[in-house]
Amino acid sequence: MNGIMNVLKPPGMTSHDVVYFVRRVLGTKKVGHTGTLDPEAAGVLPVCIGKGTKVVQYLTDKQKRYRATIKFGITTDTGDRYGSMLETRPAGRIDPDDLLEVLNCFKGRISQIPPIYSAIKLKGKKLYQYALEGEQVEIASREVEIFDISLVAMEGADEAVMDICCSKGTYIRSLCRDIGEQIGCGAHMAQLIRTASTPYTIDKAHTLEEIEKAVREGKVDSIVDPIDSVFISYPAIWVKPSARNAVMNGNLLYEQGIVGGAAGVAAGEDIRIYLEQSFIGLGTVLFDETEQRKVIKIKNLLI
Repeated sequence: MNGIMNVLKPPGMTSHDVVYFVRRVLGTKKVGHTGTLDPEAAGVLPVCIGKGTKVVQYLTDKQKRYRATIKFGITTDTGDRYGSMLETRPAGRIDPDDLLEVLNCFKGRISQIPPIYSAIKLKGKKLYQYALEGEQVEIASREVEIFDISLVAMEGADEAVMDICCSKGTYIRSLCRDIGEQIGCGAHMAQLIRTASTPYTIDKAHTLEEIEKAVREGKVDSIVDPIDSVFISYPAIWVKPSARNAVMNGNLLYEQGIVGGAAGVAAGEDIRIYLEQSFIGLGTVLFDETEQRKVIKIKNLLI
């Protein structure tokens, strides 16, 4: 079996727990996830199966969407409600207009310091291992991008629900912490749900129970998306059988080797490549200055 399964990770499981679950119920070893979710977080976790593991890098790089609840007035060592309390400060009643103004400050490229309780490696050791051992380390900031952040609702006087669209590597716990500091009373993340990991969305995610049922009933194919679903936004071309060897050897592909689909594709664009009806990989359209025509360079074979 090859493809991508859109799994709805429940709270209380690690991302690796979900991978182990899929391996067990499918009876296959070649399984990998595409972006860690904190154990207590829930939501979309695309899991790649078989040859689908070749596209993990493409899914990891894509935008993520989250719905997060932020609790003002309390900071914790983990940045969420499961950590030890570090400080309490009176939050009072958070004014929605003031909060909106602060949220807007975080749109765009920002510098963020990841939480000490994270799996980022420093000198060969994960940060949370330093934290558990009580060792102080200097954590370098990193640049991430917040494409959009909006206020969904206020929950009482000192909690708010936010929707966030961000780049890979963004820590929502750190974002909540920094928003709290800018408000002036500190904060931590009280709840987190990943609503999308492009192109997969929570409304089409499958629970662990649904996955087990599909396997029992022999319908697992109905919940595994084909590999090319990751690249559905890319233009597609179809290659003639006579050009198969050229493609498989990574040679440049010319117009005479294409059945159709190349018209209107601009130089520099990435494309999906099909041999008859089978998806075989990705290419890039180039312009040959010498011959004054477009050619296709094979970028990655995914078969």
